[in-house]
Amino acid sequence: MKKNIYLICSLLVFCQAAQSQNDPLPRGFSQQELEWLSTNKPVPGALTGITTPPPSPVRPMAEWEEMQAIGVTWTSFKPILAQIVNAAKNECRVLVITNDIATCQSELTGYGVDWQAGGNVEFKVAPYNSIWIRDYGANPIYLNGVDSLALVDWIYNRPRPKDDTIPSVVGAYFGYPVYSTTLAPYDLAHPGGNNFSDGMGTNFSSKLVLEENGPGNMWGTSEHTEEGVDSIMSRFYGIDRYVKFDVLPFHGIHHIDMHMKLLNEETLLVGEYPEDVIDRDQIEANIQYLLANFTTPFGTPYKVVRIPMPPDGGVYPSQGAPLRTFVNSFIVNKTVLLPQYEEQYDTTAIRIWQENMPGYNIVGINCSAIIPLGGAIHCIVKEVGAADPLLIQHKQVEDFVDNNPPAYEVKAWIRHRTGVAGAEVFYTTDTAAGYQSVPMTLTDPAENLWTGWIPQQPYGSTVHYYLHATATPANNK
Repeated sequence: MKKNIYLICSLLVFCQAAQSQNDPLPRGFSQQELEWLSTNKPVPGALTGITTPPPSPVRPMAEWEEMQAIGVTWTSFKPILAQIVNAAKNECRVLVITNDIATCQSELTGYGVDWQAGGNVEFKVAPYNSIWIRDYGANPIYLNGVDSLALVDWIYNRPRPKDDTIPSVVGAYFGYPVYSTTLAPYDLAHPGGNNFSDGMGTNFSSKLVLEENGPGNMWGTSEHTEEGVDSIMSRFYGIDRYVKFDVLPFHGIHHIDMHMKLLNEETLLVGEYPEDVIDRDQIEANIQYLLANFTTPFGTPYKVVRIPMPPDGGVYPSQGAPLRTFVNSFIVNKTVLLPQYEEQYDTTAIRIWQENMPGYNIVGINCSAIIPLGGAIHCIVKEVGAADPLLIQHKQVEDFVDNNPPAYEVKAWIRHRTGVAGAEVFYTTDTAAGYQSVPMTLTDPAENLWTGWIPQQPYGSTVHYYLHATATPANNK
């Protein structure tokens, strides 16, 4: 199903151990950082940021929603970053954070990226420590649902003070306020890779978020109970339901973006390993916990899609080693950036992604070089939401097995800050033959609920459809 939108404050600052430019920092802790943390404690520092919660209501952006830009940090693994820039610039603006613009531009050209074409690639000089912008970057939120874009900055759970300045840099560059959970009683440490939101009030993390903010935590934050963590996330991030999974015992960094991913409000893509491979049992236990205790925002069971995770040279790693992953991917508007490793495994992953994301352009990027440091594509990209989103939230129509009704009801919750002028459902049983459309009607104004009816199709056929909406003038999208 394709969603078509036509669809001053205290912060923890550390003294970081020296790190060679040719020895990039891992996503987890380097040995030097562990040694430093064993004998040192964080000390307060100063960064710009709003330390009081944003005005409610607040809604977190889901990662499949419309984006105006993405950000990357131009440091290590430049061939991978170049491919990300090259693919994403066709979908939105790309902000490249660098320490030398001329050199960065020359290197992009050398990797075959025409960064001047289209004017979508932009550059900003700023200090940084590492490539892992997913974990230290700011997270998009909307005030009053879709009215105003803002950013939320959690305390970064690594002793990397330069990385910690990037949220303020990005906020200033795009002109959005940054709300920071850096001052008690709202101080909270939380890496972006351990966070997924469905955009409808539900959030997913591992229980690392409790460990890093509980009694005796190494970041010097207040000692928060689970209820305290939930309260801060509710105030700053707008969630009302927080699903937390047991950490994987052998994985190390405990970020859920390495083994699961939300594809939409209903569907969870989960990495699957063979029996006896480390962490397989805990991943499965976590999914069964979800299915037994939670439903989608629409009140239906979650759909779980399994994707086989690839070995490295035919061998899965031993305890504590990073695992190759096909879920550490990134959705940027109509394109999916997918980690690749070996063709014999990649083809299966591409097929599964295509089946579950029809209408999207799947771009494979080889991540064999970066995965030993604990991350892939999702870990090195950060989104900036659309400034003026036209939001469509939709429960996919279920298959009809035992009957074929005279028409198929299609519902969607559609919002724009100026209102919605109209909506349509486009449908076909043969994508090569093109699409027909039927209008949708605003059936529940209080809930922004629109309904349309696809006419009955021959029994046994597959109906492909997508939604189109138009904002009221003068902000048509």
